[in-house]
Amino acid sequence: MSVSRTNLTGAGCALLAVMCFSLNDVGIKFLSDDYALHQIVFFRSAIALLTFSIVFLPIYGLRVLRTRRPGAHLLRGVCVVGANSCLFLGLAAMPIADAVAVFFISPLVITVFSVIFLRETVGARRWAAIAVGFVGVLVIVKPGTSAFQVAALLPMAAAVLYAVIHMVARKVGGTESAATMAVYIQITFIIACSIIGLSIGDGKFAQQDHASLAFLFRAWGPIATHDWWILIMLGVSGVMGGFFISQAYRISEAAFAAPFEYVAMPMAIMWGVTVFGTWPDRTAWIGIALILGSGLYLIWRESRKDQFVASDEPSHL
Repeated sequence: MSVSRTNLTGAGCALLAVMCFSLNDVGIKFLSDDYALHQIVFFRSAIALLTFSIVFLPIYGLRVLRTRRPGAHLLRGVCVVGANSCLFLGLAAMPIADAVAVFFISPLVITVFSVIFLRETVGARRWAAIAVGFVGVLVIVKPGTSAFQVAALLPMAAAVLYAVIHMVARKVGGTESAATMAVYIQITFIIACSIIGLSIGDGKFAQQDHASLAFLFRAWGPIATHDWWILIMLGVSGVMGGFFISQAYRISEAAFAAPFEYVAMPMAIMWGVTVFGTWPDRTAWIGIALILGSGLYLIWRESRKDQFVASDEPSHL
């Protein structure tokens, strides 16, 4: 009964995290026509740090800043900045559902990386699932046709960087707390956005025709009063999403919590229809189905593998 209860609690945390991250996606896309990406992320991270200080610092204290793996935090932070930037730049030019669907190749990339870097074994069925998922990406991206756009490669790059983040987290997770990893991510965002802002924030490269490039090179400017509410939402939802997803994987079985992240896909479709007036076309639906199906199959196979391993080990309860 206790295992079931913790799994359900973890599932609830995963759903709350997905809602927070989905709000981040729609908020970033909504602001992408008026502000520079690095300006939005700078203020989002500053608000996130303030929220963290108010909510979590009284609980963890200043020990949350102590770390034995500064190099790993730096690598993870750079990858998170890169992954977020690629995804958000893709959102500026693509329908939100298409961008999120392409990003969900991340479980496939993580599986490939586990073979390359962790020397794990992957069977024929999982390789077949990976192949199906990448076919789904090709269906959405449409390479070699007039419908292809370079921006579609950005969520793919984000998925690859997310897989690297996952590998690093598995290496340092035993010695670093989730709160410590979360706070250093926000600090890295602020430093990176400050450097980018000082370099190109004057708008000297702002004359760009492509939506993603315009979003990247736009000059920093005054923020409208009504947009501050969106930035506050981004900061709060960003830090709370990071906390809830850490809790989900801390208190429940990973294979049980992971499928709930795929709720982000129908949420992205909902935002696309209600906020941006876009609806995936028939071809995109096929690609979305292939990507989601292959990703969920990989998660199911992973849970089956864990069950077999657990059956051969003595119980720790």
